[in-house]
Amino acid sequence: ILAVSSANCIRSKILSSYDMIMIFLSSFRLFLQSWSMLDLLLCMFCEMSYYEENFSAIFSTVFVFLNFSTFWFAACLSVFYCTKVATLTQSYFIWLKQRISSLMPWMLITSCLLSFVTCFPFTWEVYSVRDNFTAPLTIMNSSEERVTKKVNVFLLILFFNVSIALPVIVCIVSSSLLIRSLWIHTRQMQYNATGFRDPSSEAHISAIKSVFSFLILYVIYFISLALLYSDVFIPLSIEDAICIVVIAACPTGHSMMLIWSNPKFRELPARILHHANCHVR
Repeated sequence: ILAVSSANCIRSKILSSYDMIMIFLSSFRLFLQSWSMLDLLLCMFCEMSYYEENFSAIFSTVFVFLNFSTFWFAACLSVFYCTKVATLTQSYFIWLKQRISSLMPWMLITSCLLSFVTCFPFTWEVYSVRDNFTAPLTIMNSSEERVTKKVNVFLLILFFNVSIALPVIVCIVSSSLLIRSLWIHTRQMQYNATGFRDPSSEAHISAIKSVFSFLILYVIYFISLALLYSDVFIPLSIEDAICIVVIAACPTGHSMMLIWSNPKFRELPARILHHANCHVR
């Protein structure tokens, strides 16, 4: 996705709103997957240094920033699809539809800034909680201080879940409006169609399935991430491992859906496979 979108911009010398979203989303997801792999490798092979040198706090903070950013970028993509495809008559929607191309760069920059600002309380609290909970009991002033730290952890978890729920709500609303608009348009085309199979109607149904699948994947990703950071499950338990696997798989799954739904994105892998087969022969 990143290669095709960047190549389109270089060829056309124009950075379209869609290519801009794809570049931001795919590059941040690439960083997220790479960062997660590096985090896993350090945790497995350098466990003592990983926790003693505060690497875990650094990796967790960057992980939060990348996750927040990808959630906001995916929400921007949903809003872009909704404004470009849906046919709504409300005045605010028409206003947004006419200005979405000029607003998109600011929406992406604002998404980065919001994600960056959200990391500050998380960074401070991670270091504070680690220092206090790993300190000897004689240093702790009283049991009230431990209770205060536990309250801070609860507030941190609540802040994390509320912050990441905002782009999810935006995505759900825009996707629901888009599915509703596509469904109404599909029913009208089926009612007016003369043949048994209408290509336009089938294209709309395929689009509805794609948007709905993306929405389900997005919600599953959000739930898994919220459960993991809420410490609902015991560390290293089966449930905890399932959440980690889902968090790692969902961005890849959504990227595969984007490639499958866009002929331009499908063209590059097909070309690579074709050249590979030619070399093998």
